[in-house]
Amino acid sequence: MNTKSFINIKNSKHIIFIILGCLLSAIGINMFIINAKLFSGGVSGIAIFIQYLAKIPTGYTIAIANIPLLALSYKKLNIRFTVFSILGTLCYSFFLIITKDLKNILHLNDMLLLCIYGGMLNGAGIGLTYANHGSMGGFNIIAMLVKKKFDNFDVGQINFAANLIIVFIAALLNGIPTALYTIISMLVTAFVTDKIIHGLSRKKLLFIITDKEREVCEYITTYMHRGATILNGQTLSGKERKVLYCVVHLSRLPEFKLSVQNIDKDALISVIDASEVDGKGFNSSIL
Repeated sequence: MNTKSFINIKNSKHIIFIILGCLLSAIGINMFIINAKLFSGGVSGIAIFIQYLAKIPTGYTIAIANIPLLALSYKKLNIRFTVFSILGTLCYSFFLIITKDLKNILHLNDMLLLCIYGGMLNGAGIGLTYANHGSMGGFNIIAMLVKKKFDNFDVGQINFAANLIIVFIAALLNGIPTALYTIISMLVTAFVTDKIIHGLSRKKLLFIITDKEREVCEYITTYMHRGATILNGQTLSGKERKVLYCVVHLSRLPEFKLSVQNIDKDALISVIDASEVDGKGFNSSIL
């Protein structure tokens, strides 16, 4: 990847969302998680542990601890993910440092609310960085290595499994209640992370049975700027039918269905969730 191909409008959008994700996570950690004396996962959790003991801000610890992990990302993953992860790590560390006093702003004694909202903001931030082909370093890089080898895993679930050790540290340091609230926060983070990743790129797989396949195909290519495949089908009575295979973004689905029905009011449209679609016209996978 050369500099000219890397710096473009699409990557600029990714960079903006990665920075926003880092800010959201930093706010979630400082305003809610640290405010409640809870822990986060992975390197962030270790950094929080060090902050509780030695009063060293989490941002410094995270920046130093991620150096070998980023080197591993460069060696095992691709260049784009590594570059965006370096950006994410630096921004995350910076935002953690400048927002460290947010814990003094919110005076709330409800531990459940603190862990839930902290988990939501942290998960939203992690999800945004993942959905834009980057990470904030730490266990996120380990999660991507696992997902690269075993694609059926969700990154939020991988992070949660890897972070259980932090729960034991929380239990030993601050007791069972802290560990239990930390688990709730981690579960919320894992759930929101996966929802953000899949929600920002949700697509639908459509099978359309119509007698006006040519008109529908023309609409798809001309107005939807998509492609479609015509499959040969047969009814139970032996009549030949054409079946159109097409993938569209969720946001375009209502418009698409209405337009097809205007072309052929008797058209049968079957809509199926597509968890991941790679190829021309669609975003590539996280890596």
